[in-house]
Amino acid sequence: MDDKKLKFNSKTIHGGQQPDAAYGAVMPPIYQTSTYAQSTPGSHKGYEYSRSANPTRTALEKSLASIENGTYGLAFASGLAAIDAIIKLLNPGDEVLSTNDLYGGSYRLFRQVFEKFGIKFTFIGMQDAEKIEGYISDKTRLIWVETPTNPMMNIIDIEAVSVIARKHKILLAVDNTFATPYLQTPLDLGADIVMHSATKYLGGHSDVVVGALVVKDKELATRLYFIQNASGAVCGPMDSFLVLRGIKTLHVRMQRHCENGKAIAEYLAQHPKIEKVYWPGFKDQANHDIAKHQMNDFGGMISFVPKGGSYEDAINIAEKLRVFTLAESLGGVESLVGHPASMTHASIPKEEREKSGVVDALIRLSVGIEDEADLIADLEQALV
Repeated sequence: MDDKKLKFNSKTIHGGQQPDAAYGAVMPPIYQTSTYAQSTPGSHKGYEYSRSANPTRTALEKSLASIENGTYGLAFASGLAAIDAIIKLLNPGDEVLSTNDLYGGSYRLFRQVFEKFGIKFTFIGMQDAEKIEGYISDKTRLIWVETPTNPMMNIIDIEAVSVIARKHKILLAVDNTFATPYLQTPLDLGADIVMHSATKYLGGHSDVVVGALVVKDKELATRLYFIQNASGAVCGPMDSFLVLRGIKTLHVRMQRHCENGKAIAEYLAQHPKIEKVYWPGFKDQANHDIAKHQMNDFGGMISFVPKGGSYEDAINIAEKLRVFTLAESLGGVESLVGHPASMTHASIPKEEREKSGVVDALIRLSVGIEDEADLIADLEQALV
């Protein structure tokens, strides 16, 4: 089957997949094994040790490559493990340009783990791609992009940034967790690496922690595969199976996430107790036209600030919600509410957080696939 001829909805189910060679199982079996028999030293059937490769993980990695229109996929123990592998491509003295509005765990990994090894990170606003070039030095080796960003939903022009990266021979990596390949495929827009916390929308059911990378370039893939094997932060076969199963319904789930996200964003925007709503689908949202160009829809992630809001107001609203569950993470079938300042972004110093808009009153919603009316009723009672 030629994956390139398949539409996205078919790729989620068939992309990179074949019936199991042993018994024709339609779903890849869970190869719960650490090692594999060899007929003579070095002679095996393609697998020797499950840190290096496992058939269930291989099936997931092929699926990841297919849905992102890539060539090589790599699955890791978490999204942060996947990011860790990217930064390990660099050397002491190298510099990274990162968006200043990003997941707190990424910020923590950059600043508190890798900076002490001599890698410099500069955090800048990237909504105006033309300004990025002014921060590039002869030591810049990587541009790190999130779009939509977490949690401010800012849109960064991937294609424009890729032109700058190619001009200066810099790698461009895009965290595609919020959008998923259902909404955008960064490799098609010029990115070198796509990263996912597959824990989120790809898995889709809040029951697994997995990270993913997808690339097109063989040499880059070889370097990343080496790091994956050498560092060993791989996901197990059961985790691989769960994400692979989740991917098969990604397209139908994302359609509902987008529909519900639109309804919730519009409801919040007209509510008298809401000061500001951040969602890429609004025409007056910065870079809305870019979002329309590089995305197929606007997703189910929304942030908002209650009018005259304070830390206490945000906590009160979050605690009163009942259909929305107060919890870390996002992208599951259930709706979640989070308070970035004290949860996902607590590792970023307050002064730095607030520069990018992550104020104490900010609330982030991951809109699930429940009935729209129930979600709106839940928000209504919490905003009284």
